[in-house]
Amino acid sequence: MITAIANQKGGVGKTTSTVNLGAAFTELGKRVLAVDLDPQASLTLALGLDSDSLEKTLYTLLQAAIQGDKQIKPTEVILSTKAGMDLLPTNIEMSQAELDLVTAMSREQVLKRVLRPLTYLYDYILLDCGPNLGLLTVNALTAADEVIIPLQAEYLAMKGVSLLLRLIERVRANINHKLQIGGIFLTMADTRTLHSREVIEATVKTFEGRVKVFSTIVKTSVKLRDSPVIGESVLRYASNTPVALAYRQLAKEVLGNA
Repeated sequence: MITAIANQKGGVGKTTSTVNLGAAFTELGKRVLAVDLDPQASLTLALGLDSDSLEKTLYTLLQAAIQGDKQIKPTEVILSTKAGMDLLPTNIEMSQAELDLVTAMSREQVLKRVLRPLTYLYDYILLDCGPNLGLLTVNALTAADEVIIPLQAEYLAMKGVSLLLRLIERVRANINHKLQIGGIFLTMADTRTLHSREVIEATVKTFEGRVKVFSTIVKTSVKLRDSPVIGESVLRYASNTPVALAYRQLAKEVLGNA
C-alpha cells in the first residue's frame, strides 16, 4: 500500500504524522518505508539524519529514472532509522526535481517507476509531500493507492482543502484511476478553545458523505515538537502520552481495525 500524506498548506503536521503513523504501523508489525518528497528535508531531519551529508537521496533515484539509468537501485539509497521504519531521504537537491520533471517523458509517472520494485518489500510506503501542488505532489498522487489529508484545526486550513481535493479528482480521472481518498484527520487541535471545536464540527459537516473524517483527533502537544530533536517518533520518546496514544489509534483507523 502506497499512501500519500498531502496538504498544500505548510505547518499542518504532514511530516509529524508521517513519522508517527509510520512508527505506529511498525508497532503493529508492518514493514514501513517513509519517503521524503520535500526539498526542505523535514522528514529526513525529523528521523535524525543529516541531510547535507547524504551522497545518494531520492533525487538521485528520480534523476536515474528520468535518464533511464538502471545502475542505481532504490535499495542502495534506503536508510534505517531509530523510529523503526526505513527511509528514502532527501536534501536540498530535491528543489531541482520540479524543473527536471517538466521536460521528463511521462513526467507524472517518474516516482511510480522508482517505487515499483519496493512495493514487494514493504507493507506500507508513506509519501511525505511538500507544501505545494506541484509536479512532485502530482507524482506522489500518481504513485499512491490512497491519499490521507492532515488538517490543522483552524478555519483557513479547512478552506484550503478543496484545492487539494480538486487536484486528486483530476489525477484520478486522468492518470491514476485507482487512487482513493483514505480520509481527513485533524491535527494540532486545542480542543479547549471554541475555535478548534467549531472547526472540528464544521469539518465533519463540510465533508460528510464525500470524504471520511477520521474520528481520532491529534491534539497539540509539546512532545511533538521535542521528539524530532532526537530523531525519534513520539511513540518512543513519550510512549504513554495522549498524543502517542492518538497516533496509535489513528493507525488502527487507517488500517481499518478501529
